Amino acid sequence: MNLRAVFGLNVQRLRRERKLSQEQLSFVSGRTRAYISSVEAGRRNATLDTLEILATALGVEPQDLITARVAEHRPRRPVKRLKSDDPI
Repeated sequence: MNLRAVFGLNVQRLRRERKLSQEQLSFVSGRTRAYISSVEAGRRNATLDTLEILATALGVEPQDLITARVAEHRPRRPVKRLKSDDPI
C-alpha cells in the first residue's frame, strides 16, 4: 500500500474514532470538506504542512498518520454448514 493510501486510511480511521464528520474535521483543520474527502480516498497528495495540521486536529503525532497499521486479528465466527436436507 502506498503512503498516500496509508495516510488517507489513518485520517479516516482516527476521524471516525473521534466521532467527527468530515465537515467537523474540515472546520477544525481549516481545510475544505472536499479536501478531507479526497485525502481519505487517497486522491490528494497532502503537503507536510497539511500532515501536521491534520495530526494536530486529530490529537495525534504526525507519524501516527503515515504509519501502516498491522491488521488486527479478529476471531472469525464459525460458518454454519448447510445439510442437503436443510431448507434454504
